[in-house]
Amino acid sequence: MRHFLDFEKPIAELEGKLEELRRTTDAGGLDLHEEIEKLRDKAEKLLAATYAKLTPWQKAQVARHPERPKCLHYVEALIEDWTPLAGDRAFGEDAAIISGLGRFRGRPVAVLGTEKGHDTETRVKHNFGMAKPEGYRKARRIMQLAGRFNLPILSFVDTSGAFPGIEAEARGQAEAIARSIEAGLEAPVPFVATIIGEGGSGGAIALATADRVLMLEHAIYSVISPEGCASILWRDATLAPQAAEALKLTAEDLKRLALIDTVITEPLGGAHRDTAATLASVGDAVAAALDPLLKLDGPTLKARRRDKFLEMGRSAVA
Repeated sequence: MRHFLDFEKPIAELEGKLEELRRTTDAGGLDLHEEIEKLRDKAEKLLAATYAKLTPWQKAQVARHPERPKCLHYVEALIEDWTPLAGDRAFGEDAAIISGLGRFRGRPVAVLGTEKGHDTETRVKHNFGMAKPEGYRKARRIMQLAGRFNLPILSFVDTSGAFPGIEAEARGQAEAIARSIEAGLEAPVPFVATIIGEGGSGGAIALATADRVLMLEHAIYSVISPEGCASILWRDATLAPQAAEALKLTAEDLKRLALIDTVITEPLGGAHRDTAATLASVGDAVAAALDPLLKLDGPTLKARRRDKFLEMGRSAVA
């Protein structure tokens, strides 16, 4: 059964009635095909109207939808000959960050991503996509490995942020994130990052200091979650909708501010309504972003990437 968000309740009611009519017809009762077509058309129009005017807070809810495709869905669909790599060679393995080698449309690549999990068991296994220092040190190791063997880097970001527990701080969380960011900036190979769900704070930037940053239409990308922002500024997490508005965390806002490069259109109703179409669209967008980068040498890539992120800072100050 499909999971509906709070603002989708009118859509849920119409689709529920539509399903009842279908069951009645399939059971050999009345011929209700005409009524089904009218109701389907009404439901589609309501879905289109609702998603045409989503607020930033509603987009945050869509980005967190439990049925939204996760990092491993993209790996399975887009990467051939997948070989996962584990461990940071210093402390241990962190399942919140997926890493490995494979082929993207025939080309060898290194892949990184944050994995939230899709059910209770996998969410606990992957710590809800919140990485610890060893995860970011693993990411740094893979980026350096990619540079050594001239492999383009692809990353898929979906995290509410780095793990905030005391053990992570004790093991150097901030330093690990900073080193991962540094490794991304210094990689002498093409680097394409895609925000597929949530892009939360330094935990996201650690895997997104890329030549090209792509973002799905209903994903979010921000220095802090709306709830965290509201709690800090107003001491009231229920003001998250207002915080989401102020944070400018939608793909449209970030494209206008030149903080991302490309917005990838999602199927009507969000990525979770047509996973196959979403995966295909992301694959095409990644390929389009990667192709021109392959023509550039390492020093040029590094210099352009550095200038790109320095310009973001200059624009923010201005």
